[in-house]
Amino acid sequence: MNISANKKLFVLDTNVLMHDPAALFHFQEHNIFIPMIVLEELDHGKRGVTEVARNVRQVSRFIDDLLKDTDKDDIKKGLPLSQLQSSGQKENALDGRLFFQTRQMTSDLPASMPGSLADNSILSIVLALAKEYPDTQVILVSKDINMRIKAAALEIKAEDYHSDQTLDDIDLLYSGSTALPEDFWETHGTKMESWIEDGHTYYKLEGPLVESWFPGQYLYIENGSDSDFEAIVRSIGNETATLELAKNYREGHHMTWGINAKNREQNFALNVLMDPEIDFVTLLGTAGTGKTLLALAAGLAQTMDDKTYKEIIMTRETVPVGEDIGFLPGTEEEKMTPWMGALIDNLELLGDQTENSDWEQNVTKTIVMNKIKIRSLNFMRGRTFLIRYLIIDEAQNLTPKQMKTLITRAGPGTKIVCIGNLSQIDTPYLTATSSGLTYVVDKFKSWEHAAHITLKRGERSRLADHASEIL
Repeated sequence: MNISANKKLFVLDTNVLMHDPAALFHFQEHNIFIPMIVLEELDHGKRGVTEVARNVRQVSRFIDDLLKDTDKDDIKKGLPLSQLQSSGQKENALDGRLFFQTRQMTSDLPASMPGSLADNSILSIVLALAKEYPDTQVILVSKDINMRIKAAALEIKAEDYHSDQTLDDIDLLYSGSTALPEDFWETHGTKMESWIEDGHTYYKLEGPLVESWFPGQYLYIENGSDSDFEAIVRSIGNETATLELAKNYREGHHMTWGINAKNREQNFALNVLMDPEIDFVTLLGTAGTGKTLLALAAGLAQTMDDKTYKEIIMTRETVPVGEDIGFLPGTEEEKMTPWMGALIDNLELLGDQTENSDWEQNVTKTIVMNKIKIRSLNFMRGRTFLIRYLIIDEAQNLTPKQMKTLITRAGPGTKIVCIGNLSQIDTPYLTATSSGLTYVVDKFKSWEHAAHITLKRGERSRLADHASEIL
C-alpha cells in the first residue's frame, strides 16, 4: 500500500459502517482501511428489512461504485474517494483513499485474546499496520466502547465515530425558551409597534437581542413588574422581530381537553401544540414532565372538537427496556399495543377530567379510541399522512435517518409532534449528541413553522420528582 506519512490512516470497525453508510466520505483528506473481517461481517448483516441491513446494503453499493473500472494495482494503491464526488456523497473535497486488506496481516496479541474473534482480529490488524507504517498515525474508529477499551489496553489509538454527532456537548442543545432581562423594555421598546389582530396581540421591535432569537422561540420575563410577560417569536427579519403574546392555558384560564398548564414550559407547549401554523413540534423532558399528556390533549382537542385533523396517529421505536418478550400475535395495531402503555395511561387521566357518569366516560373513551390509530415504524416507508396529527413517542431512540423517513411522510395539513427524553436512550450506538431527536431540534430551530421546548419541571407526583433527582 502506498500510504502517505502526512495523512492519518483510519481503520473502520464494522459497527461504524452499519451505523452510517456515508462514513466512508467523512474523513476528509485522510485515508481509510477496511479489514477483510469487516467485509465478512457486512456480508452477514445485509439480509433483512431492518435499518442496519439497509445501511449495510448502501455501504456495499458505495464500495461497488468505487471498484468500477479498477484492477489489482488500483486496489493496492487505494481507491480515491473523490471519484464519487459527482454522486453528491460529500460536501468538501476528499483527497483520501480507501484501502482494503489484500494479504494476511497479524500481530501478536495477549494469550487471553483469541484471534478467532472478529474484534480481536481487527485489533491485530491495527497493530500490524502501526508496525508496518511507523511514520503514519493509525487510528481505530469504533462505536463499541469495549472495543475502544481493549484498544487502549494494547496502546492502540482508538476513537468514537463523531461525524454523526449534531453537537459536541448536549448542554449546547437549543432549549426553545429564553429569559429576558429586567431592562428588556428599556433597551428594546423605544421603537416598538403593537397591534391586535384576530384576538391576538403582536409586538414589532428591534434591539441587540433580536439577532440571537429563532422563530418559534419562547420569551419571558422572570422577575420584575412585567413578570407575567410571555411571548412567542413569530418572525425575524431586517434586524426586527415580531412577537405574539402567548395564550394562558393555566388553571382558571383556557383549558385543553380538560387539561391546564402547570408551569411556564407546559404553557408554551400547549401554545405551539394548539397552533395550526406550527407544523412540527419537539418536546424534550425527563419522566413526569407531561410530554405525552400535553401532546395527546392538544391532539384530541383539535381532532374531536375543532376538526382540524382527521385522526391521531401514534408511533414509537419498539426498543425494550428489559428482556424482549418475543414475537406478538395479531394485527399491526395489536402488536403495537404493549408498547403504547403511555397512551392508555394518559387517556385514562384525560377521561377522568370530566364529571360525567361512568357510562358517559366509557362512551367517550370508545369514541376517542376510534380517532387514535397506533402504527409501527416498520411500515412507514412510502406512506403519506394527510390531515393527521402524528405523535412520535420515545423519539430519542431514532436515528437521524429514521427521523427523516418519518417527517417526510407528512402530507398537507399534517402536524408532527416528537417527544422524548435524551437521558433514556435504549438504542445501541446512539447517544444524546447523535440521537435523531437532537438532530431535528437543531435543524428545525430556524424554521418559522417549527417550535421546540424543553420541559424542566416534573408534574407526575412528588415521588416521581424526587426519584428523578436522587436516582
